[in-house]
This record gives sequence, structure tokens and C-alpha cells, in this order.
Amino acid sequence: MVVADVKTSEKMVRVKKQVQVLPVSIAEAWAYFSRPENLNEITPPDLSFTILSELPDRVYAGLMICYRLGIYPGVKVNWVTEITHVAPLHYFVDEQRRGPYSMWHHEHHFREVNGGVEMTDIVHYQLPFGWLGDVFHGLLVAPKLTAIFDYRRKALTEKFGSVTGGNRTE
Repeated sequence: MVVADVKTSEKMVRVKKQVQVLPVSIAEAWAYFSRPENLNEITPPDLSFTILSELPDRVYAGLMICYRLGIYPGVKVNWVTEITHVAPLHYFVDEQRRGPYSMWHHEHHFREVNGGVEMTDIVHYQLPFGWLGDVFHGLLVAPKLTAIFDYRRKALTEKFGSVTGGNRTE
């Protein structure tokens, strides 16, 4: 799932990418993914994910969303993200403003392909705590992110179905 790790000023910026093809129209995909409350459906239950903000019908640039989640047993954190870019039917970007990462930049891309819509998630993230963050990444963070994306893929396949050969993790 790791595409690249880039060291910048003594900190590692990690990149994760996942591609999934869903057998739906681009309008149907956008209608689902642009509704912030649907994030509950594709987040693993063990995260005890709770949206604290009042939500609009659709994402828009400048939207701030507050969450609370249990990242590990007994460890709950508040997370604030801002939707920074939106191009309807094409992509949107959420960025962490407050939370467990030093940096979190998550791109959600959509494009029509034969048989449906290809959804691509690209996450650039950086952990705090220098070398200790690198240790936590290998032991805890990378496996947790993999589990979250695996759950998401499964939940979306159950909801929408799948297209043979369209899914990949890089």
C-alpha cells in the first residue's frame, strides 16, 4: 500500500494509495462520497467513529468537520479536518487541522472507466515524534491504516458491488 516514503527535514512523509472500481455511475459515486455522514458507513466499528459537527448535505471547500475516534483500545482522539478543494464529480481533498498526525492530506479522485467509476484515494501523511514516530509507524500506524482501507474496500464492495480486476493497492 505504500507508494513512496520521502524524507523532508528529518521527517518522513508517507504516501498510501488505493484504487477501487465500483459498478456505478460517476453521479451515483459523487452523490455518496460527497455526503460527509456516509463516512460512518465505511469506517471500521472498532474505531468508535463519531462525527461531532453539524453536517451539510454536501462537502464544500472550507467545510470543517470535527470527529472523535478511538485509534487504539483506551486511546480516543479528536480530529478536525477541512475540505480544502472540491471539483464536483472529479475530486475533493480533506486535510487535518488538528489530530494525531503532523500532516494529513487525503485526496479522493473519481473518474469514469469501463464498467463504472474508478475511485482513487491518495493519502500523504507525516507522524510526530521524529524517530519514535517511525517506530510507531511500523508497529501500529501502518497496520491500522491498512486495516481501515481494507474495511473500506469491503464495505463499498458490499454496498455497490465490484468490477473484476478493478481494485488495487499500491
